[in-house]
Amino acid sequence: QVQLQESAPGLVKPSQTLSLTCTVSGGSITTNNYYWNWIRQPPGKGLEWKGAIAYSGSTYSNPSLKSRTSISRGTSKNQFTLQLTSVTPEGAAVYYCAEGAGSILPNDSWGQGTQVPVPS
Repeated sequence: QVQLQESAPGLVKPSQTLSLTCTVSGGSITTNNYYWNWIRQPPGKGLEWKGAIAYSGSTYSNPSLKSRTSISRGTSKNQFTLQLTSVTPEGAAVYYCAEGAGSILPNDSWGQGTQVPVPS
């Protein structure tokens, strides 16, 4: 059973860069046909898929969201990272990482989520 754990970024102020890391255990992020996703849920709103990084290292992002997002990985630590530059208060949300088995979109294990407040 794959387990995912998001890091806690601490306080992020507007215009700063938000960096979140997801540590994966019980499986490798380089396993064929697995995709590693970032999703967020702003207060009072639904889930928003931010993007994913594939087992190959290819990245995918949500075209409907503003492109200040980048996803990278560290294979030696079995981690993948989300960076969001020039954060605004609208970036405040619970951020989740999740596994996609054979699918770019998450369809398997999820992390517990990490709350990211952004003061106005």
